[in-house]
Amino acid sequence: MRRSLLLLVPVIALLLGAAPASAAGTRITVASSEFGPMLWGPKRQAIYVFQRDRFKESRCTGACAEAWPPVYTTGKPVAGKGARSSLLGTIRRGNRRQVTYRGRPLYYYAHEQAGEVRCHDVNLHGGLWWVIGADGKRRP
Repeated sequence: MRRSLLLLVPVIALLLGAAPASAAGTRITVASSEFGPMLWGPKRQAIYVFQRDRFKESRCTGACAEAWPPVYTTGKPVAGKGARSSLLGTIRRGNRRQVTYRGRPLYYYAHEQAGEVRCHDVNLHGGLWWVIGADGKRRP
């Protein structure tokens, strides 16, 4: 009898229209670096913004996006330690969602290991790449 009741619980939930929990979004945190406090991705990957991007519009495609993969999310981005949830957002990029911070699309650099910051203030793919702080402004 007890086993039968346990099997019925998921069926009852489906019949009542219980929606599945939404996927957790990409966690963005702020941590120290040689450039001061800056944004980091979930695996302690440095996060960058591209000078040529416009507000909520990415201009990094093709070879640029291969070298600078967008920071994608499957759910609403999550503000971790030091990050401001009010500055997090997303833009549509094909059929995926790219994370933004203060309206600027976010990227990783494909050739960095966890904890590395190799490309701050570097001119590649037609523009400068910067790390940004918790206020969304580029670091010095």
